[in-house]
Amino acid sequence: MNSLPSGAGASARPEFADRYVDLAQPRLGAAVIAVTDDFFAAAERLINPEPPIFVPGKYDDHGKWMDGWESRRKRTPGHDHCVLRICPGTIRGVDIDTSHFTGNYPPEASLDACRVIGDPDDGTEWQELLPRTHLAGDSHHFIAIDDERIWTHLRLNIYPDGGVARLRVYGTAHRDWGEIPEGETVDLAAMRNGGRALACNDMHFGHMSNLIAPGHPVNMGDGWETRRRRTPGNDWVILRLARPGTIRRVQVDTAYFKGNYPARCALHGALLPDRADADVTAEGDYWQPILPEVPLGPDHMHEFEDEVLDAGRVSHVRLDIFPDGGVGRLRLFGDWREL
Repeated sequence: MNSLPSGAGASARPEFADRYVDLAQPRLGAAVIAVTDDFFAAAERLINPEPPIFVPGKYDDHGKWMDGWESRRKRTPGHDHCVLRICPGTIRGVDIDTSHFTGNYPPEASLDACRVIGDPDDGTEWQELLPRTHLAGDSHHFIAIDDERIWTHLRLNIYPDGGVARLRVYGTAHRDWGEIPEGETVDLAAMRNGGRALACNDMHFGHMSNLIAPGHPVNMGDGWETRRRRTPGNDWVILRLARPGTIRRVQVDTAYFKGNYPARCALHGALLPDRADADVTAEGDYWQPILPEVPLGPDHMHEFEDEVLDAGRVSHVRLDIFPDGGVGRLRLFGDWREL
């Protein structure tokens, strides 16, 4: 697993941060749409997918350059806030990250949420998602959220002012399956549809969730990549589909992986819709073959349809790569409607 970015007060990374999707990432349509004040550092940096950095000696016209959102020192009553549009979905946890903010972080923060068509306005009713919570400087604040509702926007309140490096919003994307036209092909694993990467044996160079991200990979770092294997065996990743279904067509994209692509891959599936995430293991006897071991090539979109076996309805899949390497995207197209 990847190590937690450094920070003097960094807390242990919880499972929800890897098993759920960051709904506040720009590639899923997230954006900052309003802010009371971002005099020192632009609010858009809150949702930058890259870890925050600190550049000693870097200043701009407003003062010290900081990689995050930072408001000026408040001299009047009230507090600052920032409104974000997120990928619609259910939120399971957040990380309010104050990395590199030491004498200028807010002592407290809270989160409100709403579900609206379009963007919120003055008449929007906000619901409290996270009450006022103590913050420390230069720290990750991982907080689990127990809430089943679907949200489209968040409001981050900081009390009274200061700087936050990043806001990560971990959850499951929502798709209205009733609006999909009859016969339309659907990627059952897609992050935007509600698919999630649950576990892998290694993701040293690239996070497993990149496999199901929207769009074409932008570079080699935008895929799932394991370290070089020096022992027998192979690497694997387990995905939970957005909805159980029968897989008919598979795409394995090794874009940008030229000297480090896997030599081969295989796909297995299982119908485990009610099983807890932590209880789905690579060694379970419930896995059935979907795609037999097939060769892969460098920097190429591989299409498999004739090779795909009918394993029936599955809720989870396991991608095996032999022996190691990197894959940019995995697409699993299939039938999700009950026959």
